[in-house]
Amino acid sequence: MADRMSAWSDLVDLDLVAYGTTADAEAIRDTAVAQPLLVAAGLAVAEVLGASPAVVAGHSVGELTAAALAGVLTPEQALTLVRERGQAMAKAAAVTETGMVAVLGGVEDDVLAAIDRHGLTPANINGAGQIVAGGTLAQLEAFKAEPPARARLIPLSVAGAFHTVHMATAVDRLREAAAGITPGDPSAVLLSNADGAAVTSGAEFVERLINQVANPVRWDACMATMAAQGVTAMIELLPGGTLTGLAKRALRGVATVALKTPDDLDAARGVLSGSA
Repeated sequence: MADRMSAWSDLVDLDLVAYGTTADAEAIRDTAVAQPLLVAAGLAVAEVLGASPAVVAGHSVGELTAAALAGVLTPEQALTLVRERGQAMAKAAAVTETGMVAVLGGVEDDVLAAIDRHGLTPANINGAGQIVAGGTLAQLEAFKAEPPARARLIPLSVAGAFHTVHMATAVDRLREAAAGITPGDPSAVLLSNADGAAVTSGAEFVERLINQVANPVRWDACMATMAAQGVTAMIELLPGGTLTGLAKRALRGVATVALKTPDDLDAARGVLSGSA
């Protein structure tokens, strides 16, 4: 795995091992660093785990990891694309001061109406009472001053308003980067952030993940499809915790494991074997 990480570091022109082990939070806040690091970490732990999942889904940049796990992209293709994605989104975020805020609780229709009223975008509709709004800092300040009823707002430490119109230029750059790739069709049920649909064409999935950069993530719809598919266990790849937390509230009865450290691998293998 050390050789693998070294080769991937050369591919994305970042020292992934150093960023993943010794870098501080500010260093990896840069989306041009964070995105390749997230995909590389997910691919590495999946390789160590050795699982062959029946259903695969990724949240936001995790769609590139999911595409590689389902055979739509090679790991190298996924990392090449995420390098371009991260750099393009960082450049787009520098144009206007934007940000994101998590909205917890409240009535969903009321939350969405308030987001719309302030000119924001519901960038992540995560289910389980969580929606992330994105827009300019001025819009977010106005939203904070007039929040939806019975909702709690948590500002997110991100570089910009991802999955909104502010990322439009990044879509164009990512499409150019993907032009020379011939994707394979997925070997597992592969869910799309756009609407939770299971996509059977690799070419369509790549087009969807390109457009997804400037469009909302519908993780609620992905979880609804998981339930319809009869999913009984979920393993969240490194750095795990957020998605399994949502699943515990929205997918009752589904066994979950969040991979955070090597110590979690045994629990994941137990879930895979049905012994957990």
